Amino acid sequence: MPEVIKAGILGATGAVGQRFIQALENHPWFEITSLAASERSAGKTYDKAANWRLESKLPDSVKDMKVVPVDPKKVDADVVFSALPSDYAKTVEAEFAKEGFVVASNASAYRMEKDVPLVIPEVNADHLGLIDVQQDKRGWDGYIVTNPNCSTIVMVPTLKPLMQFGLESVTVATMQAISGAGYDGIASMAILDNVVPYIGGEEEKVETEPLKLLGEFDGTKIIDADIEISASCNRVPVMDGHTENIWAKMTQNPTPEQVREAFLNFNPGLGDLPTEPNPVLIVRDEPDRPQPRLDRNMGNGMGITVGRIREGIRYTVMGHNTVRGAAGASVLNAELLHKLGKL
Repeated sequence: MPEVIKAGILGATGAVGQRFIQALENHPWFEITSLAASERSAGKTYDKAANWRLESKLPDSVKDMKVVPVDPKKVDADVVFSALPSDYAKTVEAEFAKEGFVVASNASAYRMEKDVPLVIPEVNADHLGLIDVQQDKRGWDGYIVTNPNCSTIVMVPTLKPLMQFGLESVTVATMQAISGAGYDGIASMAILDNVVPYIGGEEEKVETEPLKLLGEFDGTKIIDADIEISASCNRVPVMDGHTENIWAKMTQNPTPEQVREAFLNFNPGLGDLPTEPNPVLIVRDEPDRPQPRLDRNMGNGMGITVGRIREGIRYTVMGHNTVRGAAGASVLNAELLHKLGKL
């Protein structure tokens, strides 16, 4: 394997594309070699094509890099990180995989395809065994690996340690940051002094993706977990950080103390991946935590903070939606692929 892995970003000028640049800047394994975006941006230098909106400075390493079209023949990379809209990703990601690229996708287009791994490394790294199934079925030289929806990523790492208690059902109410809708996704007049109790397609994702993530890989397919999930999703006037209130029913009826210990002891042991947080779950005992403003940047934005564990079992969880819930998740998947010799 090469000492430095060439990385491309598809949809590089958007909100998640910018988070990919931030995550890959000074990465010990990956080097950004291609930035791809729409025809409107192609041909321009990145600083002219993108309206950089992150709190960190636009890296000098990409500032003068010329943006190329989203075309496998124009992108020079071993792995491409996809921040494309789902409808566009369905066609484009397949084209890249056919041409031999490893596609680490944040898009929803392929998440629920039976032969495509939907992965949170700390939860279901073994599902990467689907890569061989995918390549055999589709005849691709490359492959696609996806990460879940931002709200799913925040919730599921807390459900994994509850499986030992016979997890039966989950009810979740989300309070989702406006950055999850993209920079132009929701008008300020619609969200200021307001809560919007509907996010199109979100509840369906939160109710179905965990079943695949928590399912078992039998060598050829994923057998979905037998859990009932009910979700209500809300957009709230917070810039970054999704907060979720969760009610979990388990056959063994664990105490809050047992659940707290299960969270504290959750240690998947992936082994020194650069983006992996340690610990994955940060347990807070204060009665008013977690809070987005205070906790979203824990573990460089990759940590998931949980608190308010009560009889029931009820608890609150919070994570950074565009870092842990998007770009950082795809980068962590790619790091795991590299460690396993698949990239």
